[in-house]
Amino acid sequence: MEKEEKNISLPENAFRELKPGENYTPLMSPDKVYPEVNLWSVLWGIGMAVLFSAAAAYLGLKVGQVFEAAIPIAIIAVGVSGAAKRKNALGENVIIQSIGASSGVIVAGAIFTLPALYILQESYPEEITVTFAQVFISSLLGGILGILFLIPFRKYFVSDMHGKYPFPEATATTQVLVSGEKSGNQAKPLLIAGLVGGLYDFIVATFGWWNENFTTRVCGWGELMADKAKVVLKINTGAAVLGLGYIIGLKYAAIICAGSLAVWLLIVPGMNLLFGDQLLNAWNPSITQTISEMAPETIFKEYAKSIGIGGIAMAGVIGIFRSWGIIKSAVGLAAKEMGGKKETTQVKRTQKDLSMKVIAFGSIFTLLLTFVFFLTDVMHGNWIHSIVAILLVAGISFLFTTVAANAIAIVGTNPVSGMTLMTLILASVVMVAVGLKGATGMVAALVMGGVVCTALSMAGGFITDLKIGYWLGTTPAKQQTWKFLGTLVSAATVGGVIMILNKTYGFTSGALAAPQANAMAAVIDPLMNGVGAPWLLYGIGAALALVLTYFNIPALAFALGMFIPLELNLPLLVGGAVNWYVTTRSKDEKLNNERGEKGTLLASGFIAGGALMGVVSAAMRFGGINLVNEEWLANPMSEVASLVVYALLIVYLIKASMNVQKK
Repeated sequence: MEKEEKNISLPENAFRELKPGENYTPLMSPDKVYPEVNLWSVLWGIGMAVLFSAAAAYLGLKVGQVFEAAIPIAIIAVGVSGAAKRKNALGENVIIQSIGASSGVIVAGAIFTLPALYILQESYPEEITVTFAQVFISSLLGGILGILFLIPFRKYFVSDMHGKYPFPEATATTQVLVSGEKSGNQAKPLLIAGLVGGLYDFIVATFGWWNENFTTRVCGWGELMADKAKVVLKINTGAAVLGLGYIIGLKYAAIICAGSLAVWLLIVPGMNLLFGDQLLNAWNPSITQTISEMAPETIFKEYAKSIGIGGIAMAGVIGIFRSWGIIKSAVGLAAKEMGGKKETTQVKRTQKDLSMKVIAFGSIFTLLLTFVFFLTDVMHGNWIHSIVAILLVAGISFLFTTVAANAIAIVGTNPVSGMTLMTLILASVVMVAVGLKGATGMVAALVMGGVVCTALSMAGGFITDLKIGYWLGTTPAKQQTWKFLGTLVSAATVGGVIMILNKTYGFTSGALAAPQANAMAAVIDPLMNGVGAPWLLYGIGAALALVLTYFNIPALAFALGMFIPLELNLPLLVGGAVNWYVTTRSKDEKLNNERGEKGTLLASGFIAGGALMGVVSAAMRFGGINLVNEEWLANPMSEVASLVVYALLIVYLIKASMNVQKK
């Protein structure tokens, strides 16, 4: 029995930093060959890509949230391979998950920008026409660029930095896939936690028995603080976000939260104190309120968030400088291979990437196709505009690839919308400078933003897949090759869904929220008509990132905290604190580690259950089933109820994590 357990459990050093001279051996031995790519895994992967692309596109445009597809796909892959009684299905399941997970990332890339074309078409019906080809090609080319630009960094993020990054989404998905190989008793903790977390989040989303968030507005003095001092605190009481915090751990959760609290306790109230009676709308003429008239949330959205975007952008630039050695060696290796010289050392199966020659030629070919697409379809044959556009897209995509991968590795959230907003602003300013203005300029900037956004979204999502493969022992080159197929299928599906939804509802009717796309359209219209951008705020964020880096504080984690809403950051701190508590109660280090691992398994169950039930709840909404009592949710007592239930959930996570059987 002990031998069986060893074979189907992740090694004890999977999640911690390796000691000097220590190596990580994955679940599937590097010296053996396992079933990975075959008709079964490819067909199921394509099916998942189509299904989840359509579901995620609808949900994202309806409510502005794109669910993480990797975990539900992993659960389905485990379920179907179990039902079909397939032996050694672990490698196949990773490929199904990897192809299928293209859906969520392509959707996130496309829906944040491309529906803005339809929104602007309403204002400029004569000048702007939108085609399926524009949506499909920009998503496809962006996705391919994201894959190709990320591969040279795979070894650094997944292998060289072993145990240094928490990789919360990858951890949860890996635990799901491993559980599929286990017998009933071994998979039990994950299944129970999945059931608890799933039911908990399902009740909130479908029935609204308690509020999703607890805020300080729940009582009179809190309301007064929010109105007068612009101070408000919020926390999401969901199971999935708590699980995410546990896996991230206290260190990174504290840095992210520090960024968030700096915004909500210092910057937002500080702006009210300093500029309360002023109307600050130089870069957004639609603002008609003074700072003191605004709610704290509006001050965050209109001003403070931009400081976070500046911080993320500068953290990206710093990251590039720090990764310069890795970039140089990757480029050097490509040049060597293209010169006909090959590495003579034997590479293990589990470390085999696509050759640098393929990546280099693939990147050049994809950028040439993108250039032709810009020249013929977007810039109407203007060579100068097309050359400037391709240089911008290539530079920004490559620059922010490491940022996207880094963000996913730390917090499991990719700040794509912030980086895309920065791209759109830069693209607009540069394109205006070279003489491209008005409606044509808007289309050009949005299509460029669509390519970059999809590339960054893909880079962030794909690093998750590669980390899963690294822990389990699949062949990276196979994951990389078949990811292109997932990208093609997802891009075609998303393009079709966006066109259908536009014809059915229209993006300006109010039936589809499309919040990110509406925000992008609102930003780009004035820029292309000569109104500025909040450069001062971006500059403050950039300066802050430099100061943090000087004091060796991870600037990206801090800036992510400034950008991501407070209610999603505070639970990370709670989850991180639970992790710290669970792993420090005993003087026996071995027992602490076992408790920590049990907690990771339970937290993964919370994330997996929450993700799966999120899809179910979304499907019910799609079918017109809405059982939420809005009147009860407006009552402050619903927030008090959420705090009570949340406390019970935390107690369960602590107790169950510490309940480790003595071996």
